[in-house]
Amino acid sequence: MNASGWIQLFMFLGVLALITKPLGIFLFRVLDPRGRTFLDPVLRPVERLLYKLLGVDPAKEHTWKQYTVAMLVFSLVTMLFTYGVLRLQDHLPWHQNIDALGSSKTEMNAHLAFNTAASFTTNTNWQSYTGENTMSYFSQMVALSSHNFWSAAVGIAIAAALVRAIARDRSKTIGNFWTDIIRLHLYLLIPLSIVYALFLVSQGMIQNFSDYTTVTTVDQSTAVSATQPALQVIAQGPMASQVAIKMLGTNGGGFTNANAAHPFENPTPLSNFIQMLSIFAIPSALTYYLGRVVKNQRHGWAVWAAMAIIFVGGAVACWWAESSGTPQLTQLGLREPGTVAGTGNFEGKEVRFGIFNSALFATVTTDASCGAVNAMHDSFTPIGGMIPMLNIHLGEIIFGGVGSGLYGMLVFIVIAIFLAGLMVGRTPEYLGKKIEAFDMKAASLAILILTVSILCFTAFSSVSASHDAPNAHTWGAAGLNNAGPHGFSEMLYAFTSCTGNNGSAFAGLTANPTSGDLKGDWHYNVTLALATLFGRFIMIIPVLAMAGNLAQKKRVPVSSGSFPVANVTFVLLLVGTIMIVAALNFFPALALGPIVEHFLMKGGSLY
Repeated sequence: MNASGWIQLFMFLGVLALITKPLGIFLFRVLDPRGRTFLDPVLRPVERLLYKLLGVDPAKEHTWKQYTVAMLVFSLVTMLFTYGVLRLQDHLPWHQNIDALGSSKTEMNAHLAFNTAASFTTNTNWQSYTGENTMSYFSQMVALSSHNFWSAAVGIAIAAALVRAIARDRSKTIGNFWTDIIRLHLYLLIPLSIVYALFLVSQGMIQNFSDYTTVTTVDQSTAVSATQPALQVIAQGPMASQVAIKMLGTNGGGFTNANAAHPFENPTPLSNFIQMLSIFAIPSALTYYLGRVVKNQRHGWAVWAAMAIIFVGGAVACWWAESSGTPQLTQLGLREPGTVAGTGNFEGKEVRFGIFNSALFATVTTDASCGAVNAMHDSFTPIGGMIPMLNIHLGEIIFGGVGSGLYGMLVFIVIAIFLAGLMVGRTPEYLGKKIEAFDMKAASLAILILTVSILCFTAFSSVSASHDAPNAHTWGAAGLNNAGPHGFSEMLYAFTSCTGNNGSAFAGLTANPTSGDLKGDWHYNVTLALATLFGRFIMIIPVLAMAGNLAQKKRVPVSSGSFPVANVTFVLLLVGTIMIVAALNFFPALALGPIVEHFLMKGGSLY
């Protein structure tokens, strides 16, 4: 840990704070159908045309049930569309890139296509495949990049619906889903992505439709003979357009298998910094949007402060763990550059970015539901790898995914306010709305879904964890690259990532075996896909039910007896509630994985 890292950390937090207000004001205008933006002269006619073509009446709002049905229908249709594209990609245009690799069959099998379609529909972007070897240019652009827009818009729309419900007085409606989706695409996601993609191209990121490039490697130690040199195939393709929305929409699915560690997907230190910033940009701005809509801007900043406190704590802990390295690295004399006493763990890290930027990126991407990586989390130290896992366990609410971070945080706010009311013997009240039994049931259900899905799926895979002859009862361990607590962590991280709609992985887990005795095994693909669907939609339904209930309530004037939601006490209560309610649910599982691995590492018995 050094001065350079501290400067970069606080610079990152400072720039994030600076962009929160202007982007939040813009979001406020976009999410108001009557709102005016500087893009209106160009895009208003397009917006009206889309309403006409789709038969949408923007003046007619939805009840929470209608909003939910519209969201589910939209998600189902787009998921089936993506599944179809992936299954038929060998019959569709622009598959010359994977044809060039010598593959005789470029379609995806059914369970991998199901996993991928579910993953991208839910904003998870878990990838059980190698992007540059599996996906055609058409699939990357039309199926995956399109879903990056769709799933991001759905998340923001759900958050906006909940915020409107809190702000309204005795209303039966919470907005129009189709209006929200159209305006978010036209005024926010598409324009930002165009500008962002052009910036990435300026940094050296590729954007083309060229065939893959075959070159002779500098290192010829693996050459067959002088006339048969060692060759390397370098991927090409439309990367900048996909990376832009994968970061802005907290999607995370990479064009290449190496994701943001690949020099084409993350060429420079500046692109690395901006990619991290863009992951948090919209989730951070949504806290300002919250304050503006409920007419309590200090409350919006208090929510931002709670998120920032947990973020900094996680980033510092991960940085410390990776900078400290392991006893084995210390014995070898390997040290972090620029330090004297501290040794650093460089395994699985891109040397262009180093330990601090790898730890910061890992923290940012798992605080949000992004999942993009510039280092391999499987190679982190036990505590360093536990921090990204714990970030997801908290519910992806530390800024979180676009939209999902805010509505997840609002669930915890409802619980925190309820606990505060119990402590002082008053009926809990949040921004003039009474928190009653139905609201608590909905909030509790949303949190329990995350816990039950992660732990039950992990337990299911664990009981099949045997290294005996491969069959249907041993699939849990068959995909592991490690035994013992680290192998357990690989399983736990996979179901944590998918249920939390994050998509990053302990890359030692093979979820889609393509060779050996288990070639074609479907268990991980199917269970992980189900985890993504549970973590997204079964959580959204109670959130929207709570929104519908809150919208119908009468707003009561805030009095001296109301619990303040814009001071230090509120921030500390909210942080404490998150850590107690969320983190303790997973402590036993973490104790079996990274925590016991840490102590075994210190004792040296596993290494």
